[in-house]
Amino acid sequence: MMSPDGLPPLRQVVERHGIAAKKSLGQNFLFDLNLTAKIARSAGALKDHTVVEIGPGPGGLTRALLAADAAEVIAIERDSRCIAALEEIGKAYPDRLTIVPGDALALDYVNLTKTSDRPVKIVANLPYNIGTELLLGWLTSEDWPPFWSSLTLMFQKEVAQRIVAQPGDKHYGRLGVLTGWRCQAVSVFDVPKEAFSPPPKVTSSIVHVEPRSEPLSASLDALERVTSHAFGQRRKMLRQSLKPLGGEALLERVGIDPTRRAETLSIEEFVALANAIPAGQSS
Repeated sequence: MMSPDGLPPLRQVVERHGIAAKKSLGQNFLFDLNLTAKIARSAGALKDHTVVEIGPGPGGLTRALLAADAAEVIAIERDSRCIAALEEIGKAYPDRLTIVPGDALALDYVNLTKTSDRPVKIVANLPYNIGTELLLGWLTSEDWPPFWSSLTLMFQKEVAQRIVAQPGDKHYGRLGVLTGWRCQAVSVFDVPKEAFSPPPKVTSSIVHVEPRSEPLSASLDALERVTSHAFGQRRKMLRQSLKPLGGEALLERVGIDPTRRAETLSIEEFVALANAIPAGQSS
């Protein structure tokens, strides 16, 4: 029995190609094509866009992205066992699927997509073990605006909560500040662990991220130092946790009460602190 897209059911594909999920690669496959179609819709209109997908595995989300009229999908897959399954999808969608074997952490994404004259969206069920590292790489790119127009990504729910967290939220920390500094992020929907094979131990969430039209101006290095010190000792007052960067004098320079704690500061206040660190200040 064929799926609605004319291709074999994913479970059959996985069995035929012997693609058992590998824990070492952070693999958890999604077989529900209704769910992968919902993820694809969360990315917005894909027509006339190039979509970069990380870790497609047997191609459940890949199929959904192509069925949603993505002009081109660039699928980056480290697991050689999955290549043949992806090639079958490529035959069903001629000239619209580019398979890139390799490590997603080692790729130059700007170079990978520079030949495309279409806007680029990144849509992926990210491997849990590299998801945060990939996101931070895309958020802290030296070139801004970035090469991508949006990110629609799956994370463990706990990580997703940190990405979208606002001041005062118990999940608010460095990741939320670094995301909100340049972008706007929203949690779209949760994915229960039972939806995966094998099921992970935690619930997952889809997060959608778009660059701000007018990002806040700050040095990445300074912002990382301020957030590292502030949240590294989040139970302490800022005059204590920020002492290596100037402590009370730094806080007073930008009009922030030295007795406040890190989780109460807005992203704009963190940016102000980063911009106020004296040149040559030790970390």
